[in-house]
Amino acid sequence: MGDEEVLARRFEEHRGQLRAVAYRMLGSLPEAEDAVQETWLKLTRTDPDAVRNLGAWLTTVTGRVCLDLLRARKARREEPMDDTFVPDPVIRPLTRTDPEQEVLQADSVGLALLVVLETLQPDERLAFVLHDLFAVPFDDIAPIVERTPAATRQLAGRARRRVQGATPSADVDLGRQKEVLDAFLAASRGGDFEALVAVLHPDVVLRVDAGALVRDTAASKVVQGAKTVAAQALTFAQYARYARLVLVNGTVGLANAPEGRPLSVMGVTVADGRITHMYILADPERLEHLDLAGVLGD
Repeated sequence: MGDEEVLARRFEEHRGQLRAVAYRMLGSLPEAEDAVQETWLKLTRTDPDAVRNLGAWLTTVTGRVCLDLLRARKARREEPMDDTFVPDPVIRPLTRTDPEQEVLQADSVGLALLVVLETLQPDERLAFVLHDLFAVPFDDIAPIVERTPAATRQLAGRARRRVQGATPSADVDLGRQKEVLDAFLAASRGGDFEALVAVLHPDVVLRVDAGALVRDTAASKVVQGAKTVAAQALTFAQYARYARLVLVNGTVGLANAPEGRPLSVMGVTVADGRITHMYILADPERLEHLDLAGVLGD
């Protein structure tokens, strides 16, 4: 086995974590893959014998690559998106029922957290993601953000307070989540307005991202209140019969692909038996990157 093949095999052992880091940093599945690939290229240009801890080295390099991407977004004033932005969801078949096992999945970070991360400054996001989510020491993060370890700790602390203050509480039991989504689907398919209102929290927030091409139209929106959101759900009741339960970022959600054509993916936050937050991605361009047919078995 050649040296390059050995190096590639060692890299593959860490790919899952690197993809998880990049996804949390960028909220975009294609960009996360690009960042991991860039990390691999940087590794091939480095003397591996000089790297004492390959996993730690790869994680920090991936973080640096993602930080550069986030800074470039900010410079172009393309990101963060407005209030309607929904990060790329990770879709899996609804085959596992043990929530503890789902939490162990590298990409099971909730959409609610990703939405909050989008509001952070790039340096804050890096410090929080690497330290709080992947236990990277501040001494290793500091050189990336060009700050002292103490200042880097402050960055992470500031980010942590914003995350804790904005991330909604959620029921992690997949069985209870499924009961709520089943009730939501039944009410939608039956056109039952009162049943829809009953399954929604009075202050439920619906966020719909229809994509950059139609972001200035009514298709992308933020709507609040059970009756208002229920009315919106009934507007699309004709498509509810195509919706299927799936795992969206580790929690029960819905994927909608009538006649095999990806239409939308919805992630939700469930608390106390009702839906408190709904995140719908209906961007045709980004939906093309999701393997909905494979997940739905179509």
